[in-house]
Amino acid sequence: MAAPTVEPTDERRHQEDKRITRNWAELLQELRVTQTGVQVLTGFLLTVPFSNRFAQLDDLQRTTYLCIVLGAITATALLVAPVAFHRMLFRQRRRPWLVSAAHACAVGGLSVFSLVCAGAGFLVFDVATSTPVAVVVGCALLGVFVGLWGVVPLAAEHRAPRRGGDA
Repeated sequence: MAAPTVEPTDERRHQEDKRITRNWAELLQELRVTQTGVQVLTGFLLTVPFSNRFAQLDDLQRTTYLCIVLGAITATALLVAPVAFHRMLFRQRRRPWLVSAAHACAVGGLSVFSLVCAGAGFLVFDVATSTPVAVVVGCALLGVFVGLWGVVPLAAEHRAPRRGGDA
């Protein structure tokens, strides 16, 4: 005989709705912080080809620049996508999906943005010094991002006791 299914109580549904709403609000706040930085960097990068020195870049520098621009535009798309999702699904009771999709976009956008920042550091040091120095700087910057945005939170997750909440 199959066990009867238990329907969630109204109180449990209400608590879950409150949690999802809180998660959505926190995620939007995080996206506001990152969107500004990504959009400013992207806007600045789009002006670079119009400077006098752009013509002096060698093939590696020009290719690096183009990859950085594509990455910055991709990061912008990923970090702004949750706003578009919300607008397209407004009042359709899809908030659990929105939170999940926005989380994936935020992680993807931050990952691409870290590559863009490391690439930008590489390019600046390649133009100002030499390619070997630029490689070291680019790798070091990528290590900083991976460390701060990946290793530190994962280490904290394993060390700190869990308490209530979603953070």
